Formats: sequence, C-alpha cells, structure tokens
Amino acid sequence: MDSEALVQLALNALSCNQKELGLRLGVSPTQISKWKKGEHMSLDMAEKLRELANIGDRDPQFVIWAGSLTEADKWERLIRYLAERAYEGGETGYNTYPLGDEEGQRELLCWSTFHTLIEMGVTIPERFPEELDVEYELDDEDEDTIQDHESRVSVIIENNPYSSTIDKLYHSLNNVYGFYAAYMSELFYDEELDLMGTPAENIEPCLMSLAACKIEVDTQFAPNFARFRARVKKEYKEWIDIAKDMAFRAGVPLRAELLDLVYDSDDSLGHEAEAESLGFNASRIHPDVYMNELLVGMRIIHQVLPAIMKKLGVYEEFELDTTKLRLGD
Repeated sequence: MDSEALVQLALNALSCNQKELGLRLGVSPTQISKWKKGEHMSLDMAEKLRELANIGDRDPQFVIWAGSLTEADKWERLIRYLAERAYEGGETGYNTYPLGDEEGQRELLCWSTFHTLIEMGVTIPERFPEELDVEYELDDEDEDTIQDHESRVSVIIENNPYSSTIDKLYHSLNNVYGFYAAYMSELFYDEELDLMGTPAENIEPCLMSLAACKIEVDTQFAPNFARFRARVKKEYKEWIDIAKDMAFRAGVPLRAELLDLVYDSDDSLGHEAEAESLGFNASRIHPDVYMNELLVGMRIIHQVLPAIMKKLGVYEEFELDTTKLRLGD
C-alpha cells in the first residue's frame, strides 16, 4: 500500500494542507507526516483517502506518475487496449495472466508498466501524448471500416515511442510468461521444493521487467536501459539457480533449461512454450534429468558391486587398472 501517494493525492484533490487533511480524517498532522514518509496505513483509512482523492480502484502511485487523475484515465485506456490486443494475439497456448482482465489485475498492470518504464529511464510526460488520445475501437461499424480504423491506430501506436515501447513490452511478456507457465510455474506448487520464502519467489512477479530486457529500445528514450537489463538478468540468474538447485536436491525433474528464460529471445521462448502446449515436447527430458539418472545408477553400482565381489571372493585382491579406462584400449 502506498500511503505517501494516497496522502499526496488527497492533498491535491482538496487543495488543503496537512493540518486541514488531518482534521478531515480525525488524526493529527504528525500522523499525516508519518504516512507521507511511508508508514503503514489501515485499510479503512486508505479507503477514506481514496474517496477524498476520488481515484476509485486506481493505483495511487500510478496516478502520481501520470500527473493527474485525468491523465491517468487516458494512460489506463491505452494500456487496456494494448494489453487486450497482446493477450488476444498470444500464440504460446498459455494465457498471459498479467495481461488479463481479472478484477484488480489491470490496476496492477498499469503500475507495473509505468514502474518498468521508469526503471529503464523513461520520463513519463506531464501530459498524455495528444496523438494517442484517439478512439482505439469502433462499435456498430461495417467490417471494412473497422479494419481501416485498426490499421490507422496501429500506425499511430507504432510511431509514438511510449505506445510502441509498451506494445513491444506486452508482446514480449506474452512469450516470456508462456515459457514460465509451461516449464516453471508448477515448481512453485511442489511441496517438496517449497520455493516460496526464498528469493526465487520473485521469478513470477518480476516477469514484466525480464520481458523488457528482450525488446529493442532507443537508449535516448530509455537512458538507463543497459544498466536495468544487466541488473534484471543478474537477479534472474540467481533466482533460477536457486530453483534449479532445490529441484535437483529434491529429485524433481526439469523439462527445459530454465536459464533459457534469461538468455533466449522472447520469440524463442514463445516457440518453446507453443511446442510444449501442443505436446511436441512430451517425450523430451532435460539433460539435468539424465544426469540425475546417471548419478542414481552410479550410487546403485557402488552399493551392489562390492557385495557381488565379496560373494565371489575377489573383493580383497581386486585392483582397478585405470589404463584400461582410456579411449582406444
């Protein structure tokens, strides 16, 4: 909960100071100051501030980043359109939950989209780009008119750096999330692994950032992109290494190289997820599983072979001739 943003929005909406806001809420100005510094706020008080700020269910920090409630509405409309377009155009065979329209999900999507852009160094404009303030969809029109309109909207989106970057981000997220859903999500439901509570639990919530690492961005538009990408990839390698290590120790088979999520392109990840959803990879087992089978086999040999040698009475005098292990002998 972003108490600081809620307080600031209420102050802006009422055009009052902290003392006056405190009187409206029945708390001291000192308490208002504490909330502005990030102190926890009760759900009841947060609801009162939402009503005063008139932001409804919108994420307060997103409204702050957008500049005003009016601008936030425009950004949200664009984000909803791009998310729906990407969601419906996904070809991985898995539903990209972060782009879905479940209750509360779009508010989180708005926040995570802006948060990712800002971390990349993108400056959110004070005013919503005028060329993007258009009708994205038409109702009750003939098919040809709708197709022509969609083509014009696509050109507008492609030519604006904000909308084109978000559009590429969502399409990348489709592929990244598809790979995660195909090969990794089940690991978090495995009670033997118990990945929740470890740093690996960040893998799913941060997929938007990882998806952003796989798109092409103008470094003048996103000056922090290189540093952002290096940090995100480093974090993901650490998180996935934890998941792989715990899976190996628990004997849980992996059906893909999980680090592909970090190093492969989003298109490659999407193709892998699609193949999995269609059953093309049903008989494929990841090399880690073969290695595990090899180790199990070696342990069995170490236990059984001495017993056989003792039974035959050759255990004491047996000496291994390593020269016979060389290739060609």
